[in-house]
Amino acid sequence: MTIILIVLFTIILTAFLIVKYYPAFGKKPSSVRVQSSPHYSEGFFQNSMPTSMDAGFSSSISMIRDLVKRNANRKPEVDIPRVPFPSLNHPHPMTNVTWFGHSASMLEIDGKRLLLDPMFGSAPSPFPWIGGKRYSKELPFQLDELPSIDAVIFSHDHYDHLDYGTIRKLRNHVKQFFVPIGVGSHLERWGIKSDHIVELDWWDEVKWAGLTLACTPARHFSGRSLNDRNASLWCSWCIRGRVSHIFFSGDSGYGPHFKEIGELYGPFDLTLMECGQYDPRWAPIHMLPEETVQAHLDVKGKWLLPIHWGAFTLSFHEWTDPINRVTNCGKQRNVPIVTPKIGETFLVEGESFPSSRWWE
Repeated sequence: MTIILIVLFTIILTAFLIVKYYPAFGKKPSSVRVQSSPHYSEGFFQNSMPTSMDAGFSSSISMIRDLVKRNANRKPEVDIPRVPFPSLNHPHPMTNVTWFGHSASMLEIDGKRLLLDPMFGSAPSPFPWIGGKRYSKELPFQLDELPSIDAVIFSHDHYDHLDYGTIRKLRNHVKQFFVPIGVGSHLERWGIKSDHIVELDWWDEVKWAGLTLACTPARHFSGRSLNDRNASLWCSWCIRGRVSHIFFSGDSGYGPHFKEIGELYGPFDLTLMECGQYDPRWAPIHMLPEETVQAHLDVKGKWLLPIHWGAFTLSFHEWTDPINRVTNCGKQRNVPIVTPKIGETFLVEGESFPSSRWWE
């Protein structure tokens, strides 16, 4: 019995020390930093409408069943196509977007270069050697060769969006970080100076370098560790330039907030809208592809770029299910769907967009 107690104590102590001192877990924000938010209540951030995942016994059993089920198409069988990115200098004077897989994208607008949720790690995990690896064996560019980035915008702190290793490599290339309230604590722990971080709450707006950046609601959750569930906020973003207006959904279940955003900030020339890693058991926090199209219409978008797919397997659907369903629904509802290869740059103000079915 004594040996068992010693082993249990050692395991608990080791887990505590890892959570407390392993840097990839980030840092829980202080209560002073977040408690002034009207969306912070009872010790954590809340969605604007009831939002939960089905974590009942039958649901848990079904997820275990799906986890062990062999599905050959949950990951691509071969390395997926990508476009080499020979230069990250401004390739066009007009607004343009480059998608890097999942939600990571680069937006060049009004002479400024922005990265959106730049997760460039090999796996969405605090331990990069554990977890599902990125589909593409390599990125279209080398992080060490990255030129100066004017700003980075994050939607929330989950590992498939905010990556410790990426931040460590980006920090000397980035002038400014814009994040939802509370996420700045992670960046500060990782060496980003506090005066380079701007934290915003839902419906906050900031003028920066001629752009208007608005932090808008999403329906999701946050957390990187055992003790920081919903300790920081999650959000979507509206980016308004002189000519182009862009909407970036972050992660979100469907809800009335999309119409509210559309009424206040729409219309948008392009929406980067979450489409992937969904399941009926957690539909309140991740949209189904048909809801993605509806959300695009709600915010008054013109062109729709589906994101949150094409890089990692974080759900049970086939890896091509998101793009097949969203393109089919878009065709039915007369919504043009943009389908660039990873690393492919396209003009937002152009007359035509990438539309090949490269995943086939």
